[in-house]
Amino acid sequence: MKAFAKYLHSIGKHWQGEIFGWPAEYTPERRKKPAGSRMLFTPADFWIGESGIWFYSLMWERGKDKAPVEFLDDRGLVKQQ
Repeated sequence: MKAFAKYLHSIGKHWQGEIFGWPAEYTPERRKKPAGSRMLFTPADFWIGESGIWFYSLMWERGKDKAPVEFLDDRGLVKQQ
């Protein structure tokens, strides 16, 4: 999944679909400044999952040539005891 996100980032084209049965999307970096933000550009991002169940994202908030920031929300998954 991470390799797929990095591939999408390398070609810089918007993509939306399904991976492993989960909705997913990649949006390339945009020069437009996000409303209400101190950022000077809108970073590229990739996400997969459903908020509240399981969600993973990568955001290139330091710039398109820097390592992305990762976020995982798996609170909705039942942990094996």
